[in-house]
Amino acid sequence: MKELPVDFKNEMIALFGADEANNLFAAIDGEQVESVRLNPDKPTVIDKDYECVPWCGEGRYLPERLTYTFDPLLHAGAYYVQEASSMFLAHVLRQYVEDKPVAMLDLCAAPGGKSTLARSVLPDGSLLVANEVMRNRAQVLAENITKWGNEDVAVTSNEPADFTALGGFFDVLLTDVPCSGEGMFRKDYRAISEWSLENVENCRKRQREILYDIWPALKEGGLLIYSTCTFNTKEDEENVQWIIDELGAESLEVNIDHSWNITGNLAGTAAHVYRFIPGRTLGEGFFMAVLRKTSKAEPPYISSKINKKAKNIAVVPKEIKGWIDNPDEYLFDNDGASITAVRKTFGDEIATMRKVLNVMQYGVKLANVKGREPVPAHALAMCTHRKEGVFPEAELSYDAAIAYLRTESLTLPDDVPHGFVIVTYKGFTLGFVKNVGRRANNLYPQEWRIRSGYMPDEIKCL
Repeated sequence: MKELPVDFKNEMIALFGADEANNLFAAIDGEQVESVRLNPDKPTVIDKDYECVPWCGEGRYLPERLTYTFDPLLHAGAYYVQEASSMFLAHVLRQYVEDKPVAMLDLCAAPGGKSTLARSVLPDGSLLVANEVMRNRAQVLAENITKWGNEDVAVTSNEPADFTALGGFFDVLLTDVPCSGEGMFRKDYRAISEWSLENVENCRKRQREILYDIWPALKEGGLLIYSTCTFNTKEDEENVQWIIDELGAESLEVNIDHSWNITGNLAGTAAHVYRFIPGRTLGEGFFMAVLRKTSKAEPPYISSKINKKAKNIAVVPKEIKGWIDNPDEYLFDNDGASITAVRKTFGDEIATMRKVLNVMQYGVKLANVKGREPVPAHALAMCTHRKEGVFPEAELSYDAAIAYLRTESLTLPDDVPHGFVIVTYKGFTLGFVKNVGRRANNLYPQEWRIRSGYMPDEIKCL
């Protein structure tokens, strides 16, 4: 049995009552719920009858944990391993984001679960900015965004206050803020060992600092989605009420089904909030509130002292432009080291962000420029708008797919043409190789490779 902090147990008993709290403690001591979310832009045929997550049509509950690292479909971006409760974001966006393009910021985005979910749900033509302040976590975020395959995303690595210069740039702002992690106790022993009343208070203060800093970047009338993975009212209801009273917002109600067993406000305030409690809802601990900004947004301020990015004048070959569908809809950027395509519809927005933010990636990288021959980029292989038929394809067996994901060299069948070839597994793209005859040079990103040389005795894939 997990040894929970005494202060935490007393707090939960005071919040839920003894019976409900004991049900929560028993649930925390049980097995976590396994769930994944399918990529609707890379349709996956599943021959198993997995239960659907009721608030997210793409979500599936799994009866057991898979050997995710050794499932090529995960690396192909066919699905994402995500906790079911946090998929509630899909239900919120489908209710409140109208069928027109928006600009959305996922402020604390790593490792990418909510960003990839939002990208699948947002209307076509929307721009998603996925931000993570910690550089190492931002690299993981960029990897998962790339694998998901939608190019209408920019990945940034900035502090919340850095967005102030943009003014009311965003229509939707998701703040899945760092918290005390009470909702993760079932799956993360470290969260239990790090918990304390002092840490709860520190998190509450830090969350308000984050919200205060990022608030100017949300348009008047824009949507704020506030979430945590914790239970206490200090980080949840009290912070929501602070947003309403101090920043200027109104609480919005989300339509839910009573069969989902979502719990409402426990602090006695009027704000609409949505709690997912292990033992009641089928998922881990989670909290969300949706608010609309009523205060005025500040106008953008971009200092004239900030140097604009120099326009790249290097020519982008027509052949490379033809690697993506509908190339006339894109702007092409050649900085001498790589060639990137970004939609014309938000080319100005990307240019504006690049003046004031650390933009790690945007659009889709088409090629790396090395010597005389541009090398197609891995992001192009993952992209769901890649032009079909440009590159020959070679289907791999399971063992060959794992070897590819370990960045080992491959030998392709004799009838596969020489040159750049897309390798697939069960019809899903894994990436590029360069076939030189006796072997195929592996072009999978080294930093993403499967590092483990160990193979589980039993492989369990989706």
